[in-house]
Amino acid sequence: MTQAPLAHPPVRLLAFRNVSIRHYARDVKSINLSAYHKNKFQQEKERICLMHEPQPYEAYRPLLLSLAYRMLGSVSDAEDIVQEVFLDYYQLDHKGIRHEKAYLAKMVTHRCLNEQQSARKRRETYVGNWLPEPDVVYSANWTGDPADMLEKTEAITYAMLVMMENLSAVERAVFVLRETFSFDYSDIAEIIGKSEANCRKLLSRAREKLDGLPDTPVFHNVRAMELAGAFIRAAETGDTAALVGMLTEDAIMISDGGGKVRAAIFPILGRERIMAFFGGLARKGHQPHAYIPATVSGQAGLLVHQDGQATRVLTFQWDASGEKIERIYLVMNPDKLTHVTNTDANLS
Repeated sequence: MTQAPLAHPPVRLLAFRNVSIRHYARDVKSINLSAYHKNKFQQEKERICLMHEPQPYEAYRPLLLSLAYRMLGSVSDAEDIVQEVFLDYYQLDHKGIRHEKAYLAKMVTHRCLNEQQSARKRRETYVGNWLPEPDVVYSANWTGDPADMLEKTEAITYAMLVMMENLSAVERAVFVLRETFSFDYSDIAEIIGKSEANCRKLLSRAREKLDGLPDTPVFHNVRAMELAGAFIRAAETGDTAALVGMLTEDAIMISDGGGKVRAAIFPILGRERIMAFFGGLARKGHQPHAYIPATVSGQAGLLVHQDGQATRVLTFQWDASGEKIERIYLVMNPDKLTHVTNTDANLS
């Protein structure tokens, strides 16, 4: 297949062992580089990290990515921060570092705390609802068996990521480190620079703010994916009656278009209004090319794509019975879906 002409001139990548590219990486966020070039920057940063000491990079990168993603709600920002941390780490004298994992976690946490400050300012001018960037796991060759996706689920749900936006940056750091990664309070205190007693108070406060999260763990079961498959069939055939039966009467849908695509500025309240929204998309010829069941940050959902490009990601939050959808999160902002399209070239 012939590659389309690049939208930007080639970017010169740094290939020197002792030259850090983290300053160039920060510039990527402030200029309009194509997704192709952003991906090249990521590849180059990873190559430099592996040139130095591949063992800690390969051993701790998955954990640090999970930590940064849960702190920020952004896959792309998490990747940037982890790469930059390793580039800085390789320039340090490691003789005085006793616990490499905790030290790297501290570096990542501090970067995330700084990033959260600037991110909150950017969101003040964000158009419409802001939702976390979805971490999507899917199979482009899905056969229709819902069990195919079960082994790829995680313990942290997308709904929790949404609710964690109500936490302060430090509360979120303590909650993630303790509840998700089981760090000791002594390690958490060292990482965030507070006393153990203060960390316990911060965790208690965070738990209170997250008290509205459903007790049912994640619905990581065949039934959840069966319902997602039923949603696909109803949407593809325009069977509104079937869709209505899958929603609770007081269901809520929150969509995030970021001002880049048409999306509801405010949450859509009630089953009938949600159905009117989907019906409007179909009438206007916005029917997507295909739906693929996916796990989205630990919850059952759908990846919608058209002509090889991810256009939407839907995440479902089920009611206590696990039979009906009480909340839909719909991410349509193309900037938050770039990493989904780049993950698998076989979407079309």
